[in-house]
Amino acid sequence: MELMKSFVKSEEAMGVVEIILIIVVLISMVAIFKDEIEDLVDDIWDSIENSAEKIY
Repeated sequence: MELMKSFVKSEEAMGVVEIILIIVVLISMVAIFKDEIEDLVDDIWDSIENSAEKIY
């Protein structure tokens, strides 16, 4: 029975490690592509502003 409890706990720890690794990868991707992301957001924002000007 103790072996089963130990196994379940070790599986939970692996889940936490996997989530931390995913977060690290995402943060790294954002850091690498920061300029491209900023350009994309600026383009989207300009498009929204232009559309809003057409309505008003």
